[in-house]
Amino acid sequence: MRLEPRETVSPWMVIFAPVMAIVVALVITSGLILWTGESIIEAYLALLKGAFGSRFALTETLTRATPLLLTGLAAAVAFRARFWNIGAEGQLYCGALAATYFGTGLITLPPFMMIPFLFMVGALAGGLALLLPVYLKSKLKVDEVVTTLLLNFVILLFVNYLLEGPWRDPMSMGWPQAAPIIDEGVLPRIMEKSRLHLGLIVGVISAVAVWFVMRFTIWGYEIRAVGNNPSAATFAGISINKTVLRVALISGGLAGFAGVTEVAGLKGYLTLDLSPGFGYAGIAVAMLANLHPLGVIMSALFLAGIYVGADSMSRAVNIPNYIADVLVAISVLAVLVSIMLTQFRIRFR
Repeated sequence: MRLEPRETVSPWMVIFAPVMAIVVALVITSGLILWTGESIIEAYLALLKGAFGSRFALTETLTRATPLLLTGLAAAVAFRARFWNIGAEGQLYCGALAATYFGTGLITLPPFMMIPFLFMVGALAGGLALLLPVYLKSKLKVDEVVTTLLLNFVILLFVNYLLEGPWRDPMSMGWPQAAPIIDEGVLPRIMEKSRLHLGLIVGVISAVAVWFVMRFTIWGYEIRAVGNNPSAATFAGISINKTVLRVALISGGLAGFAGVTEVAGLKGYLTLDLSPGFGYAGIAVAMLANLHPLGVIMSALFLAGIYVGADSMSRAVNIPNYIADVLVAISVLAVLVSIMLTQFRIRFR
C-alpha cells in the first residue's frame, strides 16, 4: 500500500471530507456508549436536545461557541502561515487583563466608545504577547510550539499573582477575583433572559473579515504563500519574518478578543478560571474547519453543542460527560485523516 498524490482535488471532496469525518467520529463514539449499556439513539437525542432543543439550550450553546470561534480563528490564521501558535490560552488572558485594567474605572467613556476601546486594548495585549515567540523564531530559530505553549503558564501565573494580590477586589469576600467591569464596558445582551451577548456578533464579523483578508487582499496572498511554500514565497520577494509578525499580531489579537468577550460579556470580572481551556479547544475548532475562517463558525458551533449537550446527555442517560472530550478528540483525528485522503489516494499492490 502506498500514498499517491492526487492531480486534482474536487471542491465537493474538500467540503464533504470533514462532514464524513464527523460521521465516522460519531460511529466510533457509539461503541463507547454501547459499552456503558445505554441506547445510542437516546444518548445522541439527549445530546442534541441539550444543545439545541430549547431557547435556553440554544443560547447557552451560542454563548459557549463565542470564545471557541475567536480562538479557532486565532489558530486558523496562524496555522495557515505555518506559525504554530499554541498560546491562544495565554493570549486570551492577556486580552482579559487589558480589559480589566482599563475597564474597571481607569477610563470612563460612553458605551459606544468604551466597548470598542476594550476590544482594541484586548487585541493589542493579545498580539503583544506573541512578540517574544516571533523574535525567538525569527532570530534564534526557536520552535514557536515550545515558546507559545510555555508562555501560557507564565501568563496564568502572573494572573494568579494579580488576583491574589494587587488586583483582588476588596468586595469579593476573599475570593481571588478582580473588580467588576464598569457598566459602560459591559457587552449588551443579544437576547433577553439569556447570557448571549454582543461577543457572538463580534466573532462572526471577525470570521468574515479574516476570510475577506485571506481571500481578496495582498496580505492574505502573502500569508497563504508563506504557508504553502516558504522557499517560493522568498523567491517571489515576500518577507517571511514580516509576514509571520503580521500573522502573529492578528492571531494574538483574535485570541485577545476572546478574553474581552469573556470578562466583559459573560462573567463581568476577571478570575483564574475564566477559561476552561478555550485556547486549546480553538486548535480543534481550526482543524475541524480545515483552517477555513468561515468553516470555523460551524466547527465552533459543533464543538459548543457537544460540550453543552454532553451535560444534558449525562443527566438523561447516565453517561459520563467526558464522552464529549472523547468525541472531540476522535473528530479531530478523523478530520486529519480526511484531509490527507483529499490530497492523496491509497494505491494497493
